[in-house]
Amino acid sequence: MSKQTFLGRTLRLIPIVMLAGGALGAAQAAQPFLPYVLNSSTVPPNGDVNPYGVAFVPMGFASGGTIQGGDILVSNFNNSSNVQGTGTTIIKLRPIGQAAPPGAARVFFTSQLPGLSTALGVASAGIVFVGNVPTTDGTFGTIGQGALQVIDRDGNWRATWTDATFLDGPWDLTLVDEGALVHIFVSNVLNGTVARLDVSISGSNVKLVNKTLVGKGYPFKPNAAAVVVGPTGLAYDGNTGTLYVASTANNTIYAIDNAVNASAPVERGVVVFQDPHLRGPLGLRFAPNGDLLTTNGDALTNANAGFPSEMIEFTAAGQFVRQFNVDPSEGGAFGLDTVLTPGAPYNIAYVDDVTGTLTLENLP
Repeated sequence: MSKQTFLGRTLRLIPIVMLAGGALGAAQAAQPFLPYVLNSSTVPPNGDVNPYGVAFVPMGFASGGTIQGGDILVSNFNNSSNVQGTGTTIIKLRPIGQAAPPGAARVFFTSQLPGLSTALGVASAGIVFVGNVPTTDGTFGTIGQGALQVIDRDGNWRATWTDATFLDGPWDLTLVDEGALVHIFVSNVLNGTVARLDVSISGSNVKLVNKTLVGKGYPFKPNAAAVVVGPTGLAYDGNTGTLYVASTANNTIYAIDNAVNASAPVERGVVVFQDPHLRGPLGLRFAPNGDLLTTNGDALTNANAGFPSEMIEFTAAGQFVRQFNVDPSEGGAFGLDTVLTPGAPYNIAYVDDVTGTLTLENLP
């Protein structure tokens, strides 16, 4: 096996175990991104496409449901006709099993609300949260406010939360999981804010205790390629209490201090990373080595033909490290998630919107 340096480490390139979509495999062999381990389709039997949100089920997740620790969930934004803002499925993958061929991804939840977004997260107490930003025809002219839905570990709907201020186009989220108390940070793409929802969980009973805006003033606007762009990816540093925000429309990563305890919103926060390598940053997570990873939308803004769909690595202090292709065409890189504690079969997962696939890696 050959070797490649990633995240400051030398890794062996591991062959693909299972690949859904042969053309993607050929492109990746020519220009590898990471050591590929598992690549699975995100397209369920109803044909939903355009995977957006990615979420690991945390190790220690409440037992007895249809998902367990180490599983991965993916939310679909488009329906089988590829109309944006009309997808209704969350699919699930158990990484120790076989990868799914196209059209055979297993469904965890089918939503009555369309346009499931990147706002997807799983609490260890046994609850899944997903946001939606709906349209009726795939255009900004018919976009709706959206909501945040609460789902139990068996894939049953429990509640829907709506709010014109705190949940105005919930586009992405991240959780600060304290067991019975969970802080959900949500980026709102229709009013340019980031909200914190403080939630108590007892069994399948979930109560929204408090709602607070922690960030405001992020630019947002209609976009033909993605319906709308605005604040998207969120990553929380539990050591410093800092929340990082990927602002897609102006290619900037911001930081909000003391986000869990904030009682009023800051104006965007402190600029952490603003660099030509950012081309519509979307998903945002910490890597196992402590750096930050963001996926570039590319087709949305500031495109670069040499890096059409890639993941960017940079330090929390704002220093660019490197970039890696996810797909040879634009618009492929979107949602990602990572596991920072040991025990999961894989510790990084990301989607390719172009091919409708989920890739899992295990970085040391």
